[in-house]
Amino acid sequence: MAEKQRRKKKSHFRQFLRKALLVILSFGLLFALTGYLVLFLLFKGPSPTFSALIINTFMETRRGPKVIRLFYSDDEIDEIMNKNGVQEADNVTVDNDYDFNIPEDEKDDIKIIDVSGSTFQGKLMIVRDPSRIELGVNVLMPDYNRNGFQVQDYVTEAGAIGGINAGGFDDPGGMGDGSIPQGVVIKDGELVSGHLTDWGTVIGFNEKNHLVVGNMTGSQALEWGLQNAVTFGPVLIVDGETVTITGTGGGFNPRTVIGQAYDGSVLLLVIDGRQTTSLGASLEDCVKIMLQYGAMNAANLDGGSSSVMIYQDKIINHIVSMRSDRTVPTAWLVK
Repeated sequence: MAEKQRRKKKSHFRQFLRKALLVILSFGLLFALTGYLVLFLLFKGPSPTFSALIINTFMETRRGPKVIRLFYSDDEIDEIMNKNGVQEADNVTVDNDYDFNIPEDEKDDIKIIDVSGSTFQGKLMIVRDPSRIELGVNVLMPDYNRNGFQVQDYVTEAGAIGGINAGGFDDPGGMGDGSIPQGVVIKDGELVSGHLTDWGTVIGFNEKNHLVVGNMTGSQALEWGLQNAVTFGPVLIVDGETVTITGTGGGFNPRTVIGQAYDGSVLLLVIDGRQTTSLGASLEDCVKIMLQYGAMNAANLDGGSSSVMIYQDKIINHIVSMRSDRTVPTAWLVK
């Protein structure tokens, strides 16, 4: 009798497990289907403009491209990206061979300004004297087994008052450790990473403390007299001329931008993103901010979860990660 009851209980338990598993699988399938339908409406909904905006936003995230490729081919993605962003600049800064006249009583001036738009919030640091800008570089770069450093580390090591992240880096699957810089890096007039033949968007300062931006090789960057430079992009403003902006002007994401006004002041912009209080800014938004504060040259730096601004030993923007900002190979510092 006892044995029969045990068998009956086991039978009921197995039935319960089968029903529970069926319910879980049903909910899982429903959740996956719902998620797919939501993404389908976002990426292929009735508004091409809205879909393009979402696609551009996802393509600038770590895992976004994999999701987008569930719905579009690479050729289709390229076409959408080309129609909604900024066109590559053909020229390089040439108005860069005169001395800035910075009054003595203004050389220590640094302003921190809150900037905002309909989809973003951020910080703009205006450094009056461009000679105070220098490049922090991971001195362990030759050893590619060593991570990069957080921007705060570069600031502390240099005894600087502030800084922002700078150039890009090798980031496979969004898991890069900041040890391998993207393209050319120049420190104190010497090529410390990359090759003379490497071609890309180079962003840096020459001996006259002018911000020079444009597409060039490492060899050309040295010929132009760049003393400190990194690689990323795109260029946003060259000699007062804005690049051509198409469609949505890019997606909404965290951004880091560097610019220089006509009086020599350096503009360091960091936009918060991927948060409920700040979705992020498009590249067009960044151009408008740079122009508002008188930029004659400006370029986009590495953004996303790398975007961070340090001032007086504190992170003053809202970074993407809840843990900490990412390790990076380079940082623009304010001495």
